[in-house]
Amino acid sequence: MPHLLTGAELSLGQLESVLALALAQKAKPADYEQTLAGKSIATVFEKPSLRTRVSFAVGMQKLGGQALYLDEQTPGLGQRESLADYAKNLSCWCDAIVARVLKHETLQILAEHATVPVINSLCDQFHPCQALADCLTLTEQFGELNGLHIVYAGDGNNVTRSLMLYAAMLGARVTSVTPADAAVDSNWLDYVNANSAGKVANANDFNGLAPVDVIYTDTWVSMGDNTPLEQVKARFSPYQINTQLIESLSPQAVMHCQPVHRGYEITSEIIDSDLSLCLQQAENRLYAQNALLSMMLADASELNQTELLRNAS
Repeated sequence: MPHLLTGAELSLGQLESVLALALAQKAKPADYEQTLAGKSIATVFEKPSLRTRVSFAVGMQKLGGQALYLDEQTPGLGQRESLADYAKNLSCWCDAIVARVLKHETLQILAEHATVPVINSLCDQFHPCQALADCLTLTEQFGELNGLHIVYAGDGNNVTRSLMLYAAMLGARVTSVTPADAAVDSNWLDYVNANSAGKVANANDFNGLAPVDVIYTDTWVSMGDNTPLEQVKARFSPYQINTQLIESLSPQAVMHCQPVHRGYEITSEIIDSDLSLCLQQAENRLYAQNALLSMMLADASELNQTELLRNAS
C-alpha cells in the first residue's frame, strides 16, 4: 500500500484491519499516543476545508506526530513550480503527502515523483478517507455492513464512488439514486461489482428500493463546480432527504459528509434528528485516518501490525 489514490489500493483484509485499528484507537487513544512519534505529514489543500484539515492535524498530534498545512489554493499546484519538483522536495522532509486537490491527475503525478506515500484526502473522482470514516460509523451503528442496503441520493460524485467501493467490499448493497446525467459511470459500477461481496447499482428514483437501512446524501454541486445551488435546485429537488422520503423508506439512519446545505439536499428537520449520523461521521474522520496513517507509516521494526491491533479484539 505505497499510495492511496483511488481507494482501491486497499485489499479487503487491509480495509478490515484499518477499521479494526480505528475502533481500537478510538476506544483507548492513550495506548497509541506515540505510534507516529517523530513522523510528519504535509497536508496540501487546493480547496477550502474544515473536517479534513482539522482531523488530520489533530489526529497526527494524538499519535505523537505533526501535520504541516500547505495552502495551495492560489495560484494552485503546479503553477509556482512543477508537480514533480513539489513532490520530490516534500519527500525530503515529510513521511507522507496528504493532498486535497482539484483533479485526480494531480495525485497521480505527485505519486509518480514522491518517494513517500501519497494519500488522497479528496479529488474530483474519489474521497477514500471519507468512505473509511463512513464505514467506521456504520460498523459502530450496525455491528457490520454485510447485508445493509444503503441508498445514496443526489449527485453521483466522488463521495458516491468511494462509498460504493468500501461499503460493497464489506458486503453492503449500495444504490445511487440520481438524475440520469448525474449517475456514477458504468465502468466504476462494473469494477466494484466484480471485486466486492456486495452489489452497487444506479437508479433514477426511489421506487421499489425498500427495505432501506441507510440514506446518504451530499451537496448537489460537486467540488470544483461553481454553479450556484439555486441553479440546480429544480433538477435535484426530487432527491431531497426530507420527512416525506423518510416516512416512505423508513431508514434506520441518515448520513451526510458535510458541509450541509440546509433546505437543499436535506432539510434541517432531518439532519438534526435522531436518525442523523453526520457528526459521528465527522468525528470518525480522525480515527479512520489515524488508523490508515498508522498502518502506512509506523515503522515495522518498532510497531508491527499485530501490536497495532492488540486492543482491537
